[in-house]
Amino acid sequence: MKIVVASKNPVKLKAARLGFETYFDNVEVEGVEVDSGVSDQPKSDAETLAGAENRVNNAKQNYADAAFWIGIEGGIEYGVSGIEAFAWIVIKAAENYGRARTTSFQLPPQVAEYIKEGYELGEANDIVFNQVNSKQKSGAVGLLTNGKVSRTVLYKQAVELALIPFLNHKLY
Repeated sequence: MKIVVASKNPVKLKAARLGFETYFDNVEVEGVEVDSGVSDQPKSDAETLAGAENRVNNAKQNYADAAFWIGIEGGIEYGVSGIEAFAWIVIKAAENYGRARTTSFQLPPQVAEYIKEGYELGEANDIVFNQVNSKQKSGAVGLLTNGKVSRTVLYKQAVELALIPFLNHKLY
């Protein structure tokens, strides 16, 4: 079964593969570059969801030879406790779609300050944690949990949940 992920980020590709392998055999994942149509650092729930929707729609339109298409968009949102990070996952097939949001977590004040200065979350993490390209590795959640929860693990569960409509055709 071919799955097109609207990204070449290895974390997103692995999360998609692992999430699908929870329910399906013979999963083949291909990553493609498409435009999200939102800012490089989405700063609201709505903008992040729009980015995931745009990614999946662009992938489906430009790479038609798949059983499923997946858009994954990480974002942040200003809340009462500071800035929180999360992601939206949107999965489409020929006639159906599913979507799920990851759990969110609070970012440390030092990372939040860099974001307020205009840095993307990944860049801010790299500065604060003295890393290189952390967004394609463990991400903020991995850095903040000492590797106990990785970005892949965070996204995998949301992929599994976004597949619910495909597992329950009669209800959706």
